[in-house]
Amino acid sequence: MLGQGHRLVAGVDEAGRGPLAGPIVAAAVILDPDAVPEGVDDSKALKAAERNAVFEAILARAEVGIATVSAAEIDRINIRQATLLAMRRAVAALPRRPCVVLIDGNDPPQLDCATSAIIGGDALSLSIAAASIVAKVFRDAMMARLEAAHPGYGFSAHKGYGTKAHLAALSRLGPSAAHRKSFAPVRLSLEATLV
Repeated sequence: MLGQGHRLVAGVDEAGRGPLAGPIVAAAVILDPDAVPEGVDDSKALKAAERNAVFEAILARAEVGIATVSAAEIDRINIRQATLLAMRRAVAALPRRPCVVLIDGNDPPQLDCATSAIIGGDALSLSIAAASIVAKVFRDAMMARLEAAHPGYGFSAHKGYGTKAHLAALSRLGPSAAHRKSFAPVRLSLEATLV
């Protein structure tokens, strides 16, 4: 992209589309081509300690916008719209407006600049990979805080995904305020508590 005359290229990715609880988080990152942090890779390819270290380096060397959409907002507008909203908010949170935005996936939000959707972009673009790291680390920290606010569900272990332990806690405790009530397992658990 830089070779095509685009100076400010932002990569955008999200974390938390599939979980039953917690927010969806999107990050937008503009890397300095002359100071790309070492170790930037698809967040799923990195161990937690590596992700955390690269996260700090990205915050120190890049322009970053981070945005969240809460579980309540997800329930109100649906997960697809919430994902697109989080991405728009993340781009809007950047200190400068990018010339072009590279989005991981095939469903880009409407923005007031050029966009390019790249399937598997977190493995193909350094700026999207950086965004994937920022979104993942930021969301994981949010889920640890949600565990303190809603003990018993194990949010910091499973990050809100529908693991066996999470489903068992949901059955035992019912949904918390952090749960996405429009998602089927949570909705069924909520209905069971009303019977």
